[in-house]
Amino acid sequence: MRIIVAEDNDILRKSLSFFLESKGFNVDQFSDGKEALEAIEKENYDLILTDINMPGISGMEITQHVRENLKSDIPVIILTSSGVEQTELDSFDIGANEFIAKPVSPAVLLVRINKLLKTRI
Repeated sequence: MRIIVAEDNDILRKSLSFFLESKGFNVDQFSDGKEALEAIEKENYDLILTDINMPGISGMEITQHVRENLKSDIPVIILTSSGVEQTELDSFDIGANEFIAKPVSPAVLLVRINKLLKTRI
């Protein structure tokens, strides 16, 4: 299974990628939303894990582009440090499957990823 991690916090991106790779996933990581979106358009991913606020293009814009322009149902998990309820509701409105507040629990993230990937099979 192939996952794209789009997160501008280097430590979080690298630690999440390392954790997911240790669980058997192939991970491509990007610190810039524009570069992540370009990869999503070219490659086949099984899941998108994206921060909401990133340089270039936000996680919300990535999600919206995947749903509206690419017409893809690839699972999307949005990460954020925002505790604003409206942000979470907006994420679901544009098509995100999950919304996880930071700090991220790797164990909880893994459960949510596996749940989303099982529903796709």
